[in-house]
Amino acid sequence: MASSVSLLTIATFSSANAQSNTRSAEQATRVDEIIVTAQRREQASQDVGVSLSVVGGEQLDEKGISVVNDLENAVPNMEVDSQFGGGQPQFRIRGIGAREYSSNNASTVGIYVDEVAHPYTVTTQGAMFDIARLEVLRGPQGTLYGRNTTGGAVNIITNAPTADFRAGFNAEYGTFDRYKVEGYVSGQIAPNLLGRLAAVTEQGGAWQYHRDTGEKLGDVNKTAIRGRLTWDISETVTADLSATYSVDKSDGRGFRLLGPYTVSGGAVTYPKDTAWRITGWGISPEMAAVAGVGLNAKPFRDNDGFDISARIKADLGWADLTSITAYQTFSRSEFNDWDGTRFNESNVFFYNDIDVFAQELRLSSNGDGPFHWMVGAHYADESIDGGFYTNFRGNPNLINTGYGQSVSAFGIFTHNSYQVNERLNLIAGLRWETEERTLDSSGTVVAPNPTPPAISYDTDLSEVSGRLGLEYKMTDDALFYASVARGVKSGGFTTYNATSATPFKPEIVIAYEAGIKSDLFDRRLRMNGALFYYDYKDQQVQGLEYDRDTGRLGKITNVPKSHIWGGEIELTWVPVDGLTISQNIGYKTGEYDEYNAIDGAKTDAANPPDGPWDIIITNDRSGERLSFPKMNYGGSVSYDWDMAGWELRAETNYNYRDELYSVSSSSIIDAYWLWNANFSVSPAGANWRAGLWVRNMFNTYYEETRNGFNGSARPTTSPSQGRTFGVRLSMDF
Repeated sequence: MASSVSLLTIATFSSANAQSNTRSAEQATRVDEIIVTAQRREQASQDVGVSLSVVGGEQLDEKGISVVNDLENAVPNMEVDSQFGGGQPQFRIRGIGAREYSSNNASTVGIYVDEVAHPYTVTTQGAMFDIARLEVLRGPQGTLYGRNTTGGAVNIITNAPTADFRAGFNAEYGTFDRYKVEGYVSGQIAPNLLGRLAAVTEQGGAWQYHRDTGEKLGDVNKTAIRGRLTWDISETVTADLSATYSVDKSDGRGFRLLGPYTVSGGAVTYPKDTAWRITGWGISPEMAAVAGVGLNAKPFRDNDGFDISARIKADLGWADLTSITAYQTFSRSEFNDWDGTRFNESNVFFYNDIDVFAQELRLSSNGDGPFHWMVGAHYADESIDGGFYTNFRGNPNLINTGYGQSVSAFGIFTHNSYQVNERLNLIAGLRWETEERTLDSSGTVVAPNPTPPAISYDTDLSEVSGRLGLEYKMTDDALFYASVARGVKSGGFTTYNATSATPFKPEIVIAYEAGIKSDLFDRRLRMNGALFYYDYKDQQVQGLEYDRDTGRLGKITNVPKSHIWGGEIELTWVPVDGLTISQNIGYKTGEYDEYNAIDGAKTDAANPPDGPWDIIITNDRSGERLSFPKMNYGGSVSYDWDMAGWELRAETNYNYRDELYSVSSSSIIDAYWLWNANFSVSPAGANWRAGLWVRNMFNTYYEETRNGFNGSARPTTSPSQGRTFGVRLSMDF
């Protein structure tokens, strides 16, 4: 979070710096202050007009957040889909976000780890460990750090090395023999040199089973290690070095049949799946050969990544200079069975090699005057080679769609504020970014046909984005803020069909927002709220195109005009000492204002079954509702108390997600409630703590995605896990 936003929040409990897992939180007597340390000046976050949510590192286990996707159950107006049960997540904030399963396009939501951008979301699915806090910022980003985004940003801040020696671990064991062990050691290595080493492993948990064989599916197999060094090179120069290596060899997600499924040729008809945990899979000899696995392979991931970065900060006297240099490499191998049977009718093997180099420089003021400024530049050089092999219904031959993509991006940005008087602060930010994307692809090749020469596609970007805003202190404990911002997301290429790689355009959002932050009743009650309206141009959506010779193709297309509006309210209340009640609600809705889309059913009917497809029929979808949940509501209630020499904590958290709307009734995912609960105990002043936990306490059935890859008559779904429970032990040394 490379900027004032990167330093914008210190989570509610971050003063304990995640070592607090072994102790009960002190009994709350008021809402904790969140500190802003932007540009070497301290402020309360309540004094800064930015719409954000923060989850402290010690809250991750209580809220069941084991991967960044789980934030959707803790943050208003945010959703994360793991596309079709795989390791390719798509993030949406305030309704802005894509829904696709290829890996090569930029995300509408920026993901940052210790100020380093992860432009490809498939690289974010490793274990979450040794986390200080998670910050979720809503609205277009770009004038403060990193890359341009239209939806927002998720900033993951890991724990820094400590001056004093500390060590500890956190272990939990639960249903289906799933366990997680996380540990760290931190302290001074030499004069002016601090270090921290942390590691985690997650294993087990297979909860699904094959309907034909009874074989289990769903084991987690993740391991990661991170090292951090903080070196005070001089009194004015500090270097922070970080390196992380992660491996994910987990099973994939199995699919359930939503209706009777007759396999190609009619030899077998499976009834609709009624059992929650039931699934099926199979792999062809040809697919097994290219994936390098045996014929008994389950859906799987075999991913590994290595990240290294150096952040150097120098006090020049008149300003602060920050340099961030980062390199990431990631390898993906992933097999999914989307038909959910032992027959090879919709099987996919993804393969990718990703390399990203990034360099960022920022120069910021450090004086005490009314004017605060920051200027910066960001450069990124990216390459992603990959594609996927498929087996489809009625086609015994292996199909390969491969590509190689390169990206070069450069941006300059500035963020400035001027304190007009003790109540009014004005904000102005600006960014210019240029980007070039090149894709080389031979399209879709059906074995045993030879691979044709690759075709090269290009798209570029040269756009200005920015933000104007004001902050007005209505009272000492209430802030009103308003802003207008322009955000831009890169264009790109559809890489999952033969001839649909022609580029789609960048999308642009003009975001209007106003909000209030307030602390009431001697900081017993904190209430923050925001309203927004987004004017959307060239929104990127899943659409259709037709090739004259091959027919219907899925493709990412642009909607000329659409809009979204809504808001959030977040509340924290300490009615009595020790009792903390947190609530949040988000609402959003939107529609297409101008959109003439291809009507697939009518176009198919108007052309010969085997082509050519010369007649293309469209329909006007203007006024149609956008496809995302309208509302979510969540919160938590916790109580800390002392009794007979023991410190006790009871906590429950919950989240309601509205239905995922679709124009196709068979694709609507129902609304659902999720509840988690935790209870922990520790001897007063002890260095250990033991607890019990339960997730999805009421065993709620809910789905992540639905699809009809083999036609609407054979729909499948990727279900989420039911109730699990277990024990936890934490200890510090």
